[in-house]
Amino acid sequence: MRYKTLLFDVDDTLLDFQAAEKQALHALFQTEGLTLTSELEQTYKKINQERWQAFEQGQMSREEVVNGRFGAFFARYGRQVDSLSFERKYREFLNEGHQLLGNSRQVIAELAKQADLYVVTNGVSKTQMKRLNDAKLLPYFKEVIVSEATGYQKPMREFFDYTFKKIPNLKKSQTVIIGDSLTSDIQGGVNAGIDTIWFNPKALPTPVTIQPTYRIQQLEELYEILS
Repeated sequence: MRYKTLLFDVDDTLLDFQAAEKQALHALFQTEGLTLTSELEQTYKKINQERWQAFEQGQMSREEVVNGRFGAFFARYGRQVDSLSFERKYREFLNEGHQLLGNSRQVIAELAKQADLYVVTNGVSKTQMKRLNDAKLLPYFKEVIVSEATGYQKPMREFFDYTFKKIPNLKKSQTVIIGDSLTSDIQGGVNAGIDTIWFNPKALPTPVTIQPTYRIQQLEELYEILS
């Protein structure tokens, strides 16, 4: 194979985070006697995305992102809530979401026979480990590296320095990262000096500022790139 070490993102690359998030939000609102309308869902997603982007840029800690997001969301509608309590309930529902994205398990199983696979994810360790295990993906990876455990996050160079130390005999020229986020996965790979594969199922235009080494719309396209 062209690459010996494959670094995989999780959410919206291997697992369908959009489906898991939607399911968890509906369940959370239901327990609170509330109705999650499309408008409310979009507002929450916007607030959540902004907070995770601030995390990527080192402007907010992971704890601030997750523990404060529901407070920020309800404050938008003039209501004060116990944000941490909402987060704990939401986390329980989210932990159950492990819907596979496309044929991701089959692709990962095939690639694991030919290369060393690692997970690199900005998330909550307990959540990501449970979801990967429930999706039956965990056995194919040498190690799961989560930002919560490293003290850094993608796209920070320090996150990748930490990751590289975990990988025996790593050669950057034989290492590639695969993920859906330009600002996290692809920019992270660029910062770390390794090749990148942008998983872009919706065929979004590539911005001038971030240029991936490769672009794919389906995970099956990895076979041709990696062979």
